[in-house]
Amino acid sequence: MRLTISGAVALCAALVLVACGQQAADEGGSSGSSSDTKLTQVTMVQEWPVADGFWIPWILGKQKGFYREAGIDLEIVPPPTVADTMKYLGTGRGDVAFTTIMDVIFAKEQGAPVVGIGKYTNTNNWGIISKTGDKLTAEQLEGKTIGIYNDAWTKAQLGIMLDDAGLKLSDVKTVAAADDTVPLLLRDKVDAITGVTNAEGSEMLTAGKQKGEFLAARDHGVPDSPVWVFAANTKWMDANKELAQKFMDATQKSQNYALDHQAEGVDAYFAVYKKAFDRAFVTQQWKDTAALLEKGEDGSSFRMTDEMWGPLVDVVKRQGIVKKTFPAGEYYTNELVGGSA
Repeated sequence: MRLTISGAVALCAALVLVACGQQAADEGGSSGSSSDTKLTQVTMVQEWPVADGFWIPWILGKQKGFYREAGIDLEIVPPPTVADTMKYLGTGRGDVAFTTIMDVIFAKEQGAPVVGIGKYTNTNNWGIISKTGDKLTAEQLEGKTIGIYNDAWTKAQLGIMLDDAGLKLSDVKTVAAADDTVPLLLRDKVDAITGVTNAEGSEMLTAGKQKGEFLAARDHGVPDSPVWVFAANTKWMDANKELAQKFMDATQKSQNYALDHQAEGVDAYFAVYKKAFDRAFVTQQWKDTAALLEKGEDGSSFRMTDEMWGPLVDVVKRQGIVKKTFPAGEYYTNELVGGSA
């Protein structure tokens, strides 16, 4: 998923954001101010090199002082590339991360010291998007040209969908987009694209002026697992349990507030990331994202279950996407969220 920023520009933007974006995001001043001397820094690595509307809860929570109240100086760090999020987390350059559930599965296979600590969205809202009026079934994808991203998540889910329809990846023609599949569809370069309802779907509305047709992966063999999760470096978490708990509580408070103050959340985003994306898109993206989130107390809306992880782990193992897997409970913990035993 994502919008029209080239890889080179995305990298430059990421470096600029790391260097100066956080100073602007601090609650009324820089992290080096005297008021912050008692705060403990928590470094949160993001899922994408350029800030998007998904980040609004913690951007807004940082500005409102919710993390500061918890004794946390939250550092929001975009990775240089989308492939670097779990590298940063696994090597300790990040304490926590906003990432995808598949990235946690891949990282665990490689022996990285990471674990899921909370879900973000509640469902799998990834699928195939086509133009309004061009509704497709999974079987009708045969022979079609599909705009995709060259990442493991996309190939994994597309492969599962096609397999469910009795097809293979070789039965479709794929065109890889560096950062955004939507222009390929709007310019009739492809018949359909891969994406999620709160990124590509949001862009179809704002840039394409149409809702489009959505073929949900969860209806075609792909488990209905949440796309995005929070994760932690296990070494850091084990050494900082109280701090990690406070981070999740503050994030829940931030999410609750952001859901009740959506326009304020968009304003908070543009106070820090003025040139990442246009306001119409971010406004629509946050609206679409908010529809996938829950409110709760002390992190309770972030609770995960074996049912969220187990079926996905099983299917990616069966498809040969990963070779080594673990019991579902080894991929996540609810230690840090409300209602934990």
